[in-house]
Amino acid sequence: MNIYEIFRERSRDAGPFILSPDLEVQFTYEDMETLSGQYANRLLELAVSPGDRVIAQVHKSPQSLFLYFACLRVGAIFLPLNTAYLDEELKHFVENAEPSVIVCDPTKEALFRSLTGAQVRTMDVLGHGSFSDGLTSNTGFVTIDRDDDDIAVMLYTSGTTGRPKGAMISHGNLATNGQALHKAWQWQTGDVMLHALPVFHVHGLMVATHLPVLNGSPIIFLTDFNPEDVTRLLPSATVYMGVPTNYTRLIGSDRLNREVCSNMRLFTSGSAPLLEPTFNNFRDLTGHEIVERYGMTETGMNTSNPLDGERKPGTVGPMLAGVTAKIIDDDGREVATDEPGNLLIKGPNVFMGYWKLPEKTKEGFTGDGYFKTGDLATRDADGYISIVGRNKDMIISGGLNVYPKEVEAAIDKINGVFESAVIGLPHDDFGEGVCAIVVCDPAVSLDETEILLQLKSRLANFKRPKWIHFEPELPRNTMGKVQKNLLREKFKS
Repeated sequence: MNIYEIFRERSRDAGPFILSPDLEVQFTYEDMETLSGQYANRLLELAVSPGDRVIAQVHKSPQSLFLYFACLRVGAIFLPLNTAYLDEELKHFVENAEPSVIVCDPTKEALFRSLTGAQVRTMDVLGHGSFSDGLTSNTGFVTIDRDDDDIAVMLYTSGTTGRPKGAMISHGNLATNGQALHKAWQWQTGDVMLHALPVFHVHGLMVATHLPVLNGSPIIFLTDFNPEDVTRLLPSATVYMGVPTNYTRLIGSDRLNREVCSNMRLFTSGSAPLLEPTFNNFRDLTGHEIVERYGMTETGMNTSNPLDGERKPGTVGPMLAGVTAKIIDDDGREVATDEPGNLLIKGPNVFMGYWKLPEKTKEGFTGDGYFKTGDLATRDADGYISIVGRNKDMIISGGLNVYPKEVEAAIDKINGVFESAVIGLPHDDFGEGVCAIVVCDPAVSLDETEILLQLKSRLANFKRPKWIHFEPELPRNTMGKVQKNLLREKFKS
């Protein structure tokens, strides 16, 4: 069925829905039903039909969620875009998606009108604009039936190796993955979600929003992440989801302690690897172990460290219920325990393919239906998965494979190192050489000689960096992932 009907059934008779302290507004689950109904009627007035694309490049607000739910209810395909995207990027999305309607911040209206003949409406951070002006008073709307394979959301991949591709995510993908996570993380009566993530990607929209709605739980809804706001509001919440950068900044706040977190039940991390020192420092400060999990745009969530059982730092846990994985070598043979290989995923969470790219979709799957994640991983004897890098990031130096994550882990253990990123660069003798970009504590004296000396006893010679560069910080995208393509470009000469 339409996933909105699952949301409505699971939150029936629930009370508070969104509490937005920075916007000074709050909404109930009854408001979710009535306002999404009004928004759905507005979409019908704009002649939106099932399967039509609706682009939303708007600031995070409660109304941006009501627009999302309205698109689900009318059977449209919701296409949220990062508000940081600029003209050329937006031109690609508009030309590729061919939307029927675009809802944007008022400052982008003229730009979008210059890019397309589609209808353009506006919505600011308070929900005001031409989309909501003069909304009908009719809040009743009969949600349109959808099948499991009907597309609900389209999210564009990051495009670090080419133009972004539209990943088509179905109602069935969202429903099965949400309910698997709801069970794995043991959502319960009384849970309150503290939400400080953007809502234009899987983590913020389909995990941090779907799960509380499936539970009928209140969401403390922050328009962006700020360590002071998060620590101030943690005592009122039980669940918090963040990216590793959020946790390092929380650790750096003088307000984070056990008392502030005494009401918390669950902290989760995703979207980028969580460093073991971050895991340990957070546990020491708060008494809580972060639950790391692994997902991607095309699959939603695949794995999670357990609530009951060992949470192994550096791993993303076992597979979620209903999801299976294979780790294979380049010849298609499954590798042994603890051996790295190409990670393949299969399950009802896996997307329906890339928009208008049937050949890319076909290339993305094996003959037996497994999705090629592009990640390199290991699986230990307990079934815990560790992500050791990306296929495109693996370095072949002198004919030997070097996995960046292993080198980064060794460097990050050196006293005075905040974090590192390892890339491969052309090398006259070895084909590729290992290059490390290191962020250090200014108070600690570290140079290339000292780092190489400490790595001598930790890494084989062919894994040790041929070059080390020191930077004040690593470039990251909005999800906190290190942009290694930018580092390769910067240091290739």
